[in-house]
Amino acid sequence: MVLSELLKAIQPIQIIGSTETEITGVNIDSRLVQAGHLFMAMRGTQTDGHVYIPAAIEKGAVAVLCEDVPEAKQEGITYIQVKDSEDAVGKVATTFYDDPTSKMELVGVTGTNGKTTIATLLYNTFRYFGYKVGLISTVCNYIDDQPIPTEHTTPDPITLNQLLGQMADSGCKYVFMEVSSHSIDQKRISGLRFAGGIFTNLTRDHLDYHKTVENYLKAKKKFFDDMPKNAFSLTNLDDKNGLVMTQNTRSKVYTYSLRSLSDFKGKILESHFEGMLLDFNNHELAVHFIGRFNASNLLAVFGAAVLLGKKEEDVLVALSTLQPVAGRFDAVRSPKGITAIVDYAHTPDALINVLNAIHGVLEGKGKVITVVGAGGNRDKGKRPIMAKEAAKASDRVIITSDNPRFEEPQDIINDMLAGLDKEDMQKTINIADRREAIKTACLLAQPGDVILVAGKGHENYQEIKGVKHHFDDKEELNKVFNG
Repeated sequence: MVLSELLKAIQPIQIIGSTETEITGVNIDSRLVQAGHLFMAMRGTQTDGHVYIPAAIEKGAVAVLCEDVPEAKQEGITYIQVKDSEDAVGKVATTFYDDPTSKMELVGVTGTNGKTTIATLLYNTFRYFGYKVGLISTVCNYIDDQPIPTEHTTPDPITLNQLLGQMADSGCKYVFMEVSSHSIDQKRISGLRFAGGIFTNLTRDHLDYHKTVENYLKAKKKFFDDMPKNAFSLTNLDDKNGLVMTQNTRSKVYTYSLRSLSDFKGKILESHFEGMLLDFNNHELAVHFIGRFNASNLLAVFGAAVLLGKKEEDVLVALSTLQPVAGRFDAVRSPKGITAIVDYAHTPDALINVLNAIHGVLEGKGKVITVVGAGGNRDKGKRPIMAKEAAKASDRVIITSDNPRFEEPQDIINDMLAGLDKEDMQKTINIADRREAIKTACLLAQPGDVILVAGKGHENYQEIKGVKHHFDDKEELNKVFNG
């Protein structure tokens, strides 16, 4: 593509050099640059891409997009100066990959909890309807039925547009995508066209990055502020921030709720460990999901599918066939009648939701034993809160290691224990070795009890000192139960 074509979507401050140069690729990582590429220097959270301009040119870059033009300019290289390279990168990548989201219906899901579940269930629902569908999520990306491994909830703009381009070329008609607060803040989704956006809820998370809940909220809200006029915004009325998110959007706003009057209204009629009987907009349906939070997630899926043009009755049939997402309220049964639930809950709110769901089914007929930890090098403020919530809603608590990363597991555990009072401590033990903690929970459980193993869900590794070691909560439970 000729450079002048590539720059149509942005407004450079100045261009030094020829814009008639042929561009064969676009990159933000100088190590991936090849002959004929445009290198875009971004100021990241870890490093400043401007430092790598000489290395990119050495590898064959013929043009450089940057905020600060280098003093020592090389002959034959075109320099494009922009005010905001983060914003420009997404727009340039979209143009280079032939504006893939103009050929598909892209729906983004944002919020603290429920993003993976809703995006994945929408993907499964539309595949059930017979469409080719794309999925961009924390667990895995899919181009129809082909899995593409994932590193981040939302990839960088180049990877993202490349992936969306492959989806468009494969004939995908719909794409469902988790949109993280980081990706909104870092403008990774700049240049994409959304057909719709869904807001799930907002609770404390990622404060290591955003610093305050207000900044976190603003990042999520920006997604809806930028939503185009012809798109829909579907927001959760049961969350106090539901209407805050959509107050400045140009898109058409719709609501869903389990509590109040809304466009998509739901209620739980019956609940068991095998599933629930629900009522959505005065239609009954049985689903293989448990818990109020899952009823809310399914209601969001129902609403979005209807807003994308599907008949309510057809969507309900599709929902009744769906299975829970890996590592989200994933039940394991022991031959002795003990139920273990593996869940990704790694925020106080997610933990409360899962424990409430367990109590909703148990109705006081069994004890709840919770195994929980917290990730290292992440928001430390939520650690004591998570321990407190676990103690409040469990008969026994085992505080253990999650992904300690570069922290000492016992230091993280001590931060969690600081949230407990004398009474809580009497039912709490701490075991740093996660395998031993799970084993101990299984030994403490009696038939009819429920063990919750929270925090890692679908993850099949434990990250210690920068190394990922194989570890799977569900695998460990099966070993003990069937050993």
